[in-house]
Amino acid sequence: MATKQTGNKASTIAGKVLGGAKPTQAQVKTLAASVLSQDEKKGRR
Repeated sequence: MATKQTGNKASTIAGKVLGGAKPTQAQVKTLAASVLSQDEKKGRR
């Protein structure tokens, strides 16, 4: 099974957000898309 990785763009945004920066709406969408793309159990929990 291949491992999934967060792209450089999403990692950079996440690092800035964790450092206290306020993300733009586009950055929030990028982070959300990254998380969802790595979700191995699709659907509602």
